[in-house]
Amino acid sequence: MTTAKYLNKEIVILRKEIKYVNKTAKYTLHPELKIGEIDPRIYGSFVEHLGRCVYGGIYEPEHESADENGFRGDVLELIKELDVPIVRYPGGNFVSGFNWEDSVGPKENRPRRLELAWRTIETNQFGMNEFMVWCDKVKTLPMFAINLGTRGIDAARNILEYCNHPEGTYWSELRKSHGVKEPHKIKTWCLGNEMDGPWQLGHKTADEYGRIAQETAKVMRQVDKDLELVACGSSNSRMPTFPSWEATVLDHAYEEVDFISLHNYYGNPKNKTENYLAQSVDMDLFIKTVISTCDYIKAKKRSKKTLNLSFDEWNVWFHSGEADKKIAPWSIAPPQLEDIYTFEDALVVGLLLITLLKHSDRIKMACLAQLVNVIAPIMTKTGGGCWKQTIFYPYMHTSRFGRGTALNLNINSPVYHDDDFDAVPYVDGVATVDSENDSITIFAVNRNLEDEIILEGDARDYEDYSVLEHITFTSDDLKARNTLDNPDNVTPRANGNATLTDGRLSATLPKASWNVIRLEKA
Repeated sequence: MTTAKYLNKEIVILRKEIKYVNKTAKYTLHPELKIGEIDPRIYGSFVEHLGRCVYGGIYEPEHESADENGFRGDVLELIKELDVPIVRYPGGNFVSGFNWEDSVGPKENRPRRLELAWRTIETNQFGMNEFMVWCDKVKTLPMFAINLGTRGIDAARNILEYCNHPEGTYWSELRKSHGVKEPHKIKTWCLGNEMDGPWQLGHKTADEYGRIAQETAKVMRQVDKDLELVACGSSNSRMPTFPSWEATVLDHAYEEVDFISLHNYYGNPKNKTENYLAQSVDMDLFIKTVISTCDYIKAKKRSKKTLNLSFDEWNVWFHSGEADKKIAPWSIAPPQLEDIYTFEDALVVGLLLITLLKHSDRIKMACLAQLVNVIAPIMTKTGGGCWKQTIFYPYMHTSRFGRGTALNLNINSPVYHDDDFDAVPYVDGVATVDSENDSITIFAVNRNLEDEIILEGDARDYEDYSVLEHITFTSDDLKARNTLDNPDNVTPRANGNATLTDGRLSATLPKASWNVIRLEKA
């Protein structure tokens, strides 16, 4: 018994020592660890005719800040702060029942329609041409979605002619009669939305969708050869048809499209924070599986083309489910999917952004869904103010500072174990190098809920740089939220202690924290 007690004490002491030693994560900052060039469109977003995203969100003519177009000025300023490079529109599930012709021409002549995806009334007072004016206002590019649910090839070629053909045809002249003289020149088009989902209007099998996507792409390229086309991948990685859906669709359409889409949302309904913070591991596996499927079809077809990925719906989404059940059907712009995000949600969004950057060699577009009010970084009160949700900050930091080339840091971190994930690193991170302004940024998350972790790196190849700032985003309350009445309850601070001395870049990552370490050339 005495020996057993002695051994048990030794084990406890050893465990404590191990925990202490493992409070350091090592990494290497080196130019040869290049992942790929970052397409700025990886920081895109999404506007759908759903809930108050459009009406009461980006568009509210009666609001005191509204401009001559009816766009909310206070919302415009927050979107500009995010520096969003591309926005997907008009859906989402909405697009599979959308008649685009309803959304153009004099507003007084536009019909009200039953919107079947979200069981509301669509007034069509904000439509295609208004969206394009709004894009110009916020300095973003459009990613337009085609209805391949209730419609198909003919509507696709007509909308493209309306948008992109200069003049002299029925649809281009109709556009001009609507006051839009110059073509919109929309380059990026999604061929439908989540067509594998049984909930989708016009749901199709993989073969049915693969064929219609292939033929729609061919016709659209005859109207305008300078397009980027996105085929629908699986609605999420839990679909029973994933990844065979991707393989079948691309077997038909591989040579006709430029991207395959990915969609996934994450949540914490069981309130297991460590498991929640590991969800980016699931995203990583999802991306790798889609890449492998694309490359398998490339090899099968002996193609010279490498298909890229568009992760054009991703976010945290789980807070608003019960509230939405109380909304009466067939109302106009009801408050649907209005998740009010916590600080731990912001950590997860940061981890998901790091994961996207780690695959920037193949992911060239991504859209945080959505932009305003609907599972969004920006919230508004109809007729009132607006505020930044917690997730606004990691999204803003990466969009503004994460340009250029992505570098793998090869982080050697202590790990924890979870029922769903094995050996989850406490520290995850990625670096970006922007040669245009001689800057380097490291984005890092400490998943440890109890202890800070020292991040120590070999940065000898960047000795001529110095630390500009170390931003930390922390909270003692993982469930803390920002609200209209308390908009700054949880905000980042430039109070980190990162230092670069003799080629060693070190920083303390507070427990449960998002970190942005910015370097500039000395």
